[in-house]
This record gives sequence, C-alpha cells and structure tokens, in this order.
Amino acid sequence: MSRRHDRALMLGAAALCASLLGACSSASSPAASSGPVTLTFWGTYGNGGNKTQTDALDNTIIPAFEKANPGIKIQYVDIPYDSMLQKLTTGAAGGQLPDLVRADLGWVPKLGALGVFAPLDQKMSDYKTLAAADYPGTVATNLFAGHYYGLPLDTNTRVLISNPDALKAAGIAAPPATFDELKADAPKLAANKVAAFADSGLQGWNLYPWIWSAGGSVTNADQTKATGYLNSPASVAGVQLLVDLYKAGAIPKLITGDKGATQTSDGLPKGQYANILDGPWMTGIWSGQYPSFKPVYSPVPAGPGGSVSVTGGEDIVMTSASAHQDAAEKFIRFTQSATFQLAMAKTGQMSVVQALGVQEAAASPELAPFIKQLATAKPRPSVPQAPQIDTVLQDDLTPAFTGSTSVQAALDKAASDIDPLLTATR
Repeated sequence: MSRRHDRALMLGAAALCASLLGACSSASSPAASSGPVTLTFWGTYGNGGNKTQTDALDNTIIPAFEKANPGIKIQYVDIPYDSMLQKLTTGAAGGQLPDLVRADLGWVPKLGALGVFAPLDQKMSDYKTLAAADYPGTVATNLFAGHYYGLPLDTNTRVLISNPDALKAAGIAAPPATFDELKADAPKLAANKVAAFADSGLQGWNLYPWIWSAGGSVTNADQTKATGYLNSPASVAGVQLLVDLYKAGAIPKLITGDKGATQTSDGLPKGQYANILDGPWMTGIWSGQYPSFKPVYSPVPAGPGGSVSVTGGEDIVMTSASAHQDAAEKFIRFTQSATFQLAMAKTGQMSVVQALGVQEAAASPELAPFIKQLATAKPRPSVPQAPQIDTVLQDDLTPAFTGSTSVQAALDKAASDIDPLLTATR
C-alpha cells in the first residue's frame, strides 16, 4: 500500500472473520500437487492500463518460468486494484481463491491473520534464506503475530524531490540534507513566496519518515503498543519540525486537508513548492505533464536518527486453499530471481533483492536514489487495522498544526487511540 487506502479494509472485523475463517478452515491442509498443474495467479499489474508490466509477464517472465519448470503452467489473471481486496474476501468466503496473489502489502496482515494466506515461514524450508536477500523493510511487511505470510515482490519508497530552479532563485545551492538545513532554507524560500516543503496528508506514509529520521518510533517491536513510542520525545521532535514549518507558512495547508491547495505533483514543477517527498512513479508522470521539469532526487533530510523513509509495494503470497502448494512455492522462489526482478524493474517495479541494486540502477539510473534510500527504509505497522491508524493520525494531529493543541498532547492522544487497534485481532 503506497498512497492508496482501500475502503474495503475498513469492513467490520467480526463479519469478515466469520465468513473467511469458515471458508478457509476446510482448506487449511490441501494435498500436495502431483503431475502437470496449472497455477492461478491474481495480480494488479495492468492497473491503470499499464500494458508494459503485463507484457513483461506474458512474454518474458511466465515463459521463462514454464521453460525451467516443465509440467507447471501459470494462468495470470489481471484484476483492477480497486476490486482486488473485495474479490479476495468474497473468493475466500465462497471457496474460490487462486494459488498465488500479488497482494498490496497493506492486505497481507489482515488476510494472513484470517487464514486466507499461508504462513510461508512455516511452509517453505528456505524462507529465511530467501528473505535475507531482500531489503529488511520489505520483508517486515509480511510479518504479523509472529509469522511471515509472504515474500516481497516489488517495492518503492519516498525520497526528497526538489525543484532546483526554486532553490537557486533563493540562493540555495543544494537540497536540504538535514533537518537543520530544511529549517534554514525556509525563510530564504519564503522571500520568493515558495513553500519549503509540501505534502498531502498526515498519515503514516507522510509522517513516519520524519518520526524515524528524528530517532523516534511508532510502536514497540511486537507492534502491540504505541504509547511510549509514538509519543516519545524523539517522535514528538520529528512532528514538531513539520508543525513549526507549517505555522511559519513554509508548509501549505494541503498537509492538513485543504482540498483547494495545489497538489504536490503540480506545485513542485510549477515552483510553488521547493521540496516534496514522493516515489519513483513521479518521473514518468512529470515526463508527460511537465517535460521540461528536471527535478533533483536526494535522501530524506537526516535528523538524529539518520535518513529513514517508508516502504511501499506488493508482496507475493500463497493462499491456504491452494491445492498445488509445492508448485506454488517454486513460482514464489522464481519471483526472487534476477530473471523476474530485473524484468519487472524495466517496467518501473523496483527490485526487492538488495544484490540486484547495481544492475537495476545501471538499467534505470533514475532509480538510484530510491535504491539507496531503501537500505534504511522501514515498513508501516503490518497490522490489519493499518487504515484505521492512518485515520487516527490525520484526525488527532491536525489540531497540533492548526494550533489548538500541542504536538505532545496530539501524539499522546494518537498513541492512546492506536493502542487498542494494535491488539484488536491478537
């Protein structure tokens, strides 16, 4: 889950558990496959008409797998992103699930906890070896209640993206590398009526890089408690940086939900904003909409905790209902290979395998800053209630920005509101 938050995740947990657990319990121990098999693989590669990715699957990746694994065929079914979660929930209730799913990382803990996805750390004897080759932050997106339900399939992260012309006009030689430099740049940019930084919300995707870079944290290691972590002094300092800039007019009201404010994708190339955080997809967007815009990509400004960003992307999972789990494991292993990862990297899907970073950057130089940032990037809490946590953050922190409460009080309330969400399904 990058910036998208599917409303289907907000379904009542009780109703969803009743339908899914009843359906999955009867298929929890499928027989091992033997003889020729066809694996059904659901994914969202064609979302938004992205034929490049489906072509890579159909013409390069699947033929390579089938050639290396005689007797196993892959039937890929492309499903619109906005329909996938609902299709998975209704498929589980009706006993009609595929063998494999390219799952948004935000769905893995919810459906894994309900028994829809198989715990790969228990099923695959080489799981630890495969996982060790991937970026730690991407592997962690598969963890819930002590088990890993998938492996990373593709990834992304956010880096600082700057308008070099806006910086130069303010007498600033380079994008801010630290919190202090961002604060020092703000009044220089304000003199030219340019916002030092802009973002589109106060949810985890937006806030966590600042909290982590400040040396703070969101929850404890077990993801069972936010109090004492989200509202720690270091976490408060990370959010306070943004609040101070906001109150000084250096961050526009877009961050607190002003729907009339210029979006970051337009404000940066137009020179209204000097810096934003965003992902590798922006290169393609701007090449079409603002072909003369040449942004500069650099790490998230570092604080006491270093330069730390947030991971997005998708995971590969196997359904508990699959009758061909041995064959499904072979395809999962194949997704971690250079053949799969580099073919998808050419279509804009960043590789999750650390050792492939050099080859990936050589083929797509624009990805180099993102590859570097992934080395320290962290996942959002991998819990079923992740969307509700985002809602809490937006609602509880907005008053700190608008001035009706302090950052400490806002984070105290947010932590208290998030605590029961972290233990709701444990």
